[in-house]
Amino acid sequence: QVQLVESGGGLVQAGGSLRLSCAASGRSFSANGMGWFRQAPGKEREFVAGITWNSRTDYADSVKGRFTISRDSAKNSVYVQMSSLKPEDTAVYYCAGASDVFSSRVYIRARDYAYWGQGTQVTVSS
Repeated sequence: QVQLVESGGGLVQAGGSLRLSCAASGRSFSANGMGWFRQAPGKEREFVAGITWNSRTDYADSVKGRFTISRDSAKNSVYVQMSSLKPEDTAVYYCAGASDVFSSRVYIRARDYAYWGQGTQVTVSS
């Protein structure tokens, strides 16, 4: 059974930082793209950041320069370091894993990901 488990969410003041972690189990994702999405109340799930198997990255315009995605294939994990947080970053953050292997493309659509975590809440207070 494949599982993606997010951690690191919480309450932070505007301008603060958080680091989200996603630990995968049940299969290796070292050859697969991984990503982070978020969903705020009343809004659709949106792409935040993605990383290929060989660590090529891409970001949503709203988080560029503030968020950094990384991965540790040995730990079968992916991370997102979030800095200069804003109230509009408040959302449930989801980790996702793609099923395609050795793709050079960063996937930005939710439909490109086959595996999802349960999400972790990030709340940024003003």
